[in-house]
Order: sequence, then structure tokens, then C-alpha cells
Amino acid sequence: METVGALHVLPLPLHVSAILPFVFEAFQVGPFLIWTRVVFLLLGIWLSMEFFLRLAVSAHLSIQHFREHALQYLFAFLAAGRLFAMLADYRLYMKDPIRIFILWDGGWSYLGGAIGIGMLLWWISRTHRATFLQWLDVLVPAATFGLAFDWLGKFAAGNAYGHPADVPWAITYDAINVRYTVPIHPVQLYYAFVYLMLTFLLLIIRKRSQRAGAETLCGIILASFITFFFEYFRGDFTIPVFATKLDFLILLMLFLSLGVFAIVETKLAPRVIVLYQSILVGVFAIFIVARQFLNLPTHELRFSQFLAVLALLATIVYVTVHRRKYPHL
Repeated sequence: METVGALHVLPLPLHVSAILPFVFEAFQVGPFLIWTRVVFLLLGIWLSMEFFLRLAVSAHLSIQHFREHALQYLFAFLAAGRLFAMLADYRLYMKDPIRIFILWDGGWSYLGGAIGIGMLLWWISRTHRATFLQWLDVLVPAATFGLAFDWLGKFAAGNAYGHPADVPWAITYDAINVRYTVPIHPVQLYYAFVYLMLTFLLLIIRKRSQRAGAETLCGIILASFITFFFEYFRGDFTIPVFATKLDFLILLMLFLSLGVFAIVETKLAPRVIVLYQSILVGVFAIFIVARQFLNLPTHELRFSQFLAVLALLATIVYVTVHRRKYPHL
């Protein structure tokens, strides 16, 4: 302690976490216990839904089918969100299978819910004038906006926490669900901030884009890179994926082949289409079998990183094929 005149100056702590142990998982209002993550989640769902509908109207997309199929959209949203949450915490549900049917345990994924909406939109939009990609252009910005609130809720609950860190902004949790008692990366705040910035970026792209797919392409590509990078700061358990460089090469070739097939499909005879599909499936099956005997160096990835790679490749192929098929959009 230093003395400056009559003032006593205390030395600053090395970590902010030493004086700010972020513990606000829940708060009480009268006799009710309110979970902070649920508050952020509901807020994110409400705001992203409003945002989605406003973007759809501004893009001259009909939202009548949301009124006609409201229950189907609600079921897809809730069911896919639950499924993705169970996959993320599969260890918990394998140890206690009865928990699968306890729907009020808080296990739900906003991203999974958004994917469920997207899958139903794809099915319903097949008979509409607007293509699925046009709907994705309004769904992606709305989803990134909602994800920012979802990650803030995870930060409050101590979910999807980071690994130990030696940085001034590291935080310490006092919660049984966090396995570290030392300062860790606030990776949830990294995600929340970047997704919020990504939403604003997509709105700028939306104003300047001339073709359908600009928001989808930029949004999913950037989100995939964000996920792949930030997942290295995560410290919680996940499903490990062990992949080789050859695996990524085969995946790239597979998606490129699917893209080429989608472009030339209308010009091929039925027999040629069947032959092409058979060869593609056969090559991929041979690789799956032969891979077990290949002694190649592997890289351990988190399951979300692997999904980010798949999303990246699928989006590039889909947008490219769509633009070739609909040059006027």
C-alpha cells in the first residue's frame, strides 16, 4: 500500500475476477425465483421473432403461412431446440434417460430452434413463389440477433464456459456446474458481442446486396469462422470429433460433387442420374471403410467446430447452385 498525502492507495488486483465473481444465475422477485438465462432466452426469442417478421415484410415476403401453420412452426422450434440441447449434453441424458422427458429442466437450444424453423420453412416454401434462400436471408440476421441474447443467458447461468485464462478480463464462477475455480475466459461474452456486431453487418449487406443469398452466405461463413475460432476458448465438455486432413478433403469433394450434380441435374437422363448418385455413394462408402485402416495424423475438434465446417461447405454450394438456377434473383 502506498501513501499519497492523506490518501491510501491499494494495489490493483491482477484479475478482475478476484473482485467480481460473476454470480447472478437467478434472482428472486417476491416468492418467485427467476432464472436469468430464461429471461435472456425469452427476450432473445421475442426480439428475434419481431426482427424476422419485419425483415420478411420489408423483403416483400408473404407471412400468411405463419398464421396458417403457427402450431407447426411452434412445434418445430421447440422440438429441434430440445433435440440439439440433448445432443450437446448427451452425457447427462445417457446417465439419466428419464430426464429426456423432463421438458422443464431448462435443456433447450436457441440455435436448434432456429434450425427447426429453417427446416420447416424449406418444406413449406417449396410451393411458394419465394425461394428458400430468400427466406434464409431474413432468418440468418434474426438468428444471429437472438443468439447474442442466448449467449448472454449462458454467461449468467455458467453454461458453455471458457477454459482457464491469464487475462485481465478473466472471470471466476462460484457455481457447481463450472468445473474451474480459477479465472476463465468469458467466452459467452465473446460470442454475444460478435454476434451482435454480425447482425449489424448483415443489415448493411442487406441494403447493398443485389442478389439473393448475400446475407446467408456472409452470415453463415462468418458465423462458421467465429464458431471454429471461439470454440478453442471453451472449457466445458463436448462431443469430440477426430478428423484428418483427408477427411476435410473428402468432405470438400463431396459438397463440390453435390453442387455440380444440382447444376446439371435437369440436363441428365434418369439413368445417368442414378449412376451418378450410385458412384457418389459408393466412393464415400469405400472411404468410410478404408479410413479405419489409414494411419494418418488426426486433429481433435469440438462437435460444434465440425458442424461449422459442414455449414460452411453446404452454404457455399447451396448459394452458388441457387444463383445459377435463379439468375434473376
